[in-house]
Amino acid sequence: MKIFYHPRFKRAYKKLSAELKSKAEIKEKLFRDNHFQPSLDTHKLHGKLKNQWSFSIDKKYRILFEFDNSDVIFLDVGDHEIYK
Repeated sequence: MKIFYHPRFKRAYKKLSAELKSKAEIKEKLFRDNHFQPSLDTHKLHGKLKNQWSFSIDKKYRILFEFDNSDVIFLDVGDHEIYK
């Protein structure tokens, strides 16, 4: 599995604090090992985002992604505003 980073994700990631970037890197490593590791709280989204998924960096921040065959595309990162 490869992870690709959408330009929107890259822009949002650059704006995160150093502490949040560090947490995101740890969570990405867990995600690479097991997409559905319980501490990630990975879940499928609904409505206009029905083809997308999300996992938690911490209680407030999420990474929004989608599966593309055997690969994954990270679409966005941020608080719950990314769902809008």
